[in-house]
Amino acid sequence: MRVLVIGSGAREHALVLAMAQDPLVTALACAPGNAGTQAVAEHLGLLDVSDAAEVSALARRWSADLVVIGPELPLVAGVADAVRADGIACFGPSAAAARIEGSKAFAKDVMAVADVPTARAETVDNPAHLDAALARFGPTFVVKDDGLAAGKGVVVSSDLELARAHAMTLLDGGHPVLLESYLDGPEMSLFCLVDGRTVVPLLPAQDFKRVGDGDTGPNTGGMGAYAPLPWADAGLIDDVVARIVAPVVAELHSRGTPFSGLLYAGLALTSQGPQVVEFNCRFGDPEAQAVLALLRTPLAGLLNAVATGTLAGQPELDWAPGAAVTVVVAADGYPGTPRFGDVIVGADAEGVLHAGTRRREDGAVVSAGGRVLSVVGTGADLATARENAYQRVVEIRLPGSHFRSDIALGAVEGRVAVPAAG
Repeated sequence: MRVLVIGSGAREHALVLAMAQDPLVTALACAPGNAGTQAVAEHLGLLDVSDAAEVSALARRWSADLVVIGPELPLVAGVADAVRADGIACFGPSAAAARIEGSKAFAKDVMAVADVPTARAETVDNPAHLDAALARFGPTFVVKDDGLAAGKGVVVSSDLELARAHAMTLLDGGHPVLLESYLDGPEMSLFCLVDGRTVVPLLPAQDFKRVGDGDTGPNTGGMGAYAPLPWADAGLIDDVVARIVAPVVAELHSRGTPFSGLLYAGLALTSQGPQVVEFNCRFGDPEAQAVLALLRTPLAGLLNAVATGTLAGQPELDWAPGAAVTVVVAADGYPGTPRFGDVIVGADAEGVLHAGTRRREDGAVVSAGGRVLSVVGTGADLATARENAYQRVVEIRLPGSHFRSDIALGAVEGRVAVPAAG
């Protein structure tokens, strides 16, 4: 099987590494890729991943049997539709189904019809209505960009003026604002493979959005993650699939927009039970780097089963014991304007996944993005995995770079728990 991966982040590097181990794969390519994917898969050069015609033409030219689309932008833009229209199997939802991430208002409507627990929400598209709407929320305000924002369009704060300022910035930019009630409890990311009807959950993970230790500073695309969750109840995943994921999948199918690909449920485990924070239509980054590090089932065959509607016939997933921790190394200036072009020492070490990198003609790897590397450690337990990840992080040299030092620390120290009902 010839597999083409679309994307250029650490998520795509993790996908490429996993599929390179699948005996079904006879050829593997990544476009546009990065310095890390270039070492594992065929490098096909520059590509506008959101140009459906360009991606489908590349898949035809390269004679792909399976196209795996990593990022959300091409999925929302309908790239998967174009690839499938050319008769090529594609892992990733249609543009219609990808609205579950592309429009938070659409997702809220789906959840309301499917009777899925989620935060109370209100959409504001006119600045004249903002103050009255804000008065109906709080004391902790959750203000979101209704569209795609790469994880950085959200403000969660008890400061009314800060929440209002963020909302006005979005509205002034022509973006509708979604206000939500605050959900207590720890968050969980659950990836589910879905082929229209069948739902197969992967290991649960938890990610860290804030740039600084102790969940301080602005939101980012994600500064680290770990999997699985030692503090989660044994029956939690089955409960989430039955009460949240399966009803949403059924509702999308009933609307004539069946979901095929990776459905990502971002959840708050509240005192009233699991509630949805958001749905995404693709593997999350950096959670994917941790989850895929533990998957033993050959990945390409599994994703092809999703793309061809045969997921129900696949054997039970096989997981390595223990845990995995991912720590993101970010460029100077991130999540603002990052500095590019710095030489990275240690980028090609084991467990280091590339995101914002490129390889110069002299062979040196240099920074080319905000989140530059994802460093993954595995171990027999979460504490060991965390120790192994940070041992690798400190060996990397990138001028001005920064990372969080507390990824998975709360879970290791037993400080993460679901609040009691009451």
